[in-house]
Amino acid sequence: MLNIGFLASHGGSGMRAILQAMDNGLEASAAILICNNEDAAAFAIAKRHNIPRYHLSGKTHPDPELLDHAICAALKKHAVDLVMLSGYMKLLGPITLKAYRNRILNIHPALLPKFGGRGMYGDRVHRAVINNKETVSGASVHIVTAEYDQGPVLNQQQVTLESGETVASLREKIKQLEGRLYVDTLRKIISGEITLPA
Repeated sequence: MLNIGFLASHGGSGMRAILQAMDNGLEASAAILICNNEDAAAFAIAKRHNIPRYHLSGKTHPDPELLDHAICAALKKHAVDLVMLSGYMKLLGPITLKAYRNRILNIHPALLPKFGGRGMYGDRVHRAVINNKETVSGASVHIVTAEYDQGPVLNQQQVTLESGETVASLREKIKQLEGRLYVDTLRKIISGEITLPA
């Protein structure tokens, strides 16, 4: 059974969807939650599921290298097999990226490689999609690398933009599918339908 480590900055909606799937029989276990924000709502979700919780950030570790060491050590301490980012807003450091190479996943609210990269998150993505007069958008699950949204895409799902689509309506559409897509990706990794690079 895969041991999942979660990293979140705020609400952890992707984590919430995966925990719900675990409750419904998904063959994976939640090993740890790390937040870089001590007020993250994700802490309350993890507490309800009795998941070990850590606040690790520039506040707890002002030296980026020591923070990187601390994140990696916490993941290893809890025997994490796969790391899933759930709205985690920081780049991971080289120590963690090396230790969990091709084993860190993120979900992005657009059809990568379009509308990804530094500064492209949340409503900024949806606004860019609408301003570019795209007819479809969606969500992508990809492997995390040293650059924002540049890793290989493992799974995508799209939605159609309607006439008069707004940032708020597009946000809601994509929010509806993100949790399902993240769970679907994890399920396919467990079944062998998606093979992570060595």
